[in-house]
Amino acid sequence: MAEVIGRSSELLRAWKVIGCLLWGGLGSCFVDGAKAEDWWQFRGHSGGHVEAKGVPIRWAGVLDEPLWKVDIPGKGWSSPIVIGDRVWLTASEETALAEDDARQVLKNRPYGTKDFVVHRSVELLAVEIDAETGDVLRRLNLLKRDAPRPIHWMNSYASPTPVTDGEKLYCHFGSLGTVCVDVASGRIVWARELDSEEITGGGASPLLYGDCLYLSCDGADRQFVIALDKMTGKTKWQTARPPIQVTDDSHRRSFSTPILIRSAGKEQLVSMGAQWLVSYEPEGGAEIWRARVGTGFAPVPTPVYADDRVYVCTGYPTPEMVAVKTTGVGDVTENGIAWRYSGQVPEIASPLIVGGQIYFVTDGGIATSLDAGTGRELWRERLGGQFVSSPIHAEGRVYFTSTEGKTTVVRPGHEFEALAVNELLSETYATFAVYRSNFLIRTNPFLYCVGGDVAGR
Repeated sequence: MAEVIGRSSELLRAWKVIGCLLWGGLGSCFVDGAKAEDWWQFRGHSGGHVEAKGVPIRWAGVLDEPLWKVDIPGKGWSSPIVIGDRVWLTASEETALAEDDARQVLKNRPYGTKDFVVHRSVELLAVEIDAETGDVLRRLNLLKRDAPRPIHWMNSYASPTPVTDGEKLYCHFGSLGTVCVDVASGRIVWARELDSEEITGGGASPLLYGDCLYLSCDGADRQFVIALDKMTGKTKWQTARPPIQVTDDSHRRSFSTPILIRSAGKEQLVSMGAQWLVSYEPEGGAEIWRARVGTGFAPVPTPVYADDRVYVCTGYPTPEMVAVKTTGVGDVTENGIAWRYSGQVPEIASPLIVGGQIYFVTDGGIATSLDAGTGRELWRERLGGQFVSSPIHAEGRVYFTSTEGKTTVVRPGHEFEALAVNELLSETYATFAVYRSNFLIRTNPFLYCVGGDVAGR
């Protein structure tokens, strides 16, 4: 009987992988306890592609009230996730530091003072919300940190998006700590602190697959990818990044979320760091291949994958879009790079692949579409505003949302065609999540649920 059960588990896992690959390997695969309609991690399980039907194209007009709107406790730029009829997100509540003391802290910082904020302490939270009503059901106080490192004013202490398998919730706060929570009881199962000098605060979200929680930890002081046992938090493996050629240690950082793909007949954990894109064996952490994609640092966008290629943005100060083949072994820098694009490339928002085209938007609001096969530019359009949120695709439409809360809905194709423009007039840094046929839009300080009842108007 045990052998039959084990065999069934293997088959179930195989079908989950196949389900992921039906989307072309875009993003991570299904996790135990989650369903296809759930949105259990950053950008869902398919790299920003929405399976739900009847999602709205227009909202936020005079007559288009949201299904609900709730004031979120604390502050954070993590995106919401959904499991069943529950929404989870992370947030932080800061205790102010006296102005003179804050100036002194910043004065003593080795990495400068411009555009940084500092606090006396920070409380790190997980918030559970009823997806049907918007009611806040639970607020879990997970960690308290005294004298946290200063962060950039645009960032928050709760920027990485949590992930869940339906039974456990994994909340990552960068170097401030990682916490596993039992969903049913709200009890903390384990907590780890993987300290690194991020300088501007945390950014990369965790990835959950099988029995592992994967984290990319790339600070100015040390850079590595780590797999934690999801049940205990203990290290299963940890692999250092390839050598980074810089004179300024702050240029060693990265804030990109890893992805899991299947290519060349094997599963690969792909993570973007400073200068290097690297593929690792998910089970043991050994390198499969590496590509030196440029000299950039602090890349934020999550890579995307399709048809044996990963597409990455190389980071500051002048990002490029690079297509890297995923079928090689070892250092593939010379023969594994399919093409480069040096036009207007995002510093923060992740790209999106739809129908053989890549769509992305820069911080300054320049949206672009490229042919994924050749890197040829198909169109470029100024949307206006600033952009941090990553685009998503639903029912033949691409949604771009600015920090000012304006969402431009575009029809995929070789020419730019805007279908609708929606404005919530609320500061928006998080990426959309989906509950049934509704969008969940995190702003400062609200979480909106806008529904399919306004679709197609």
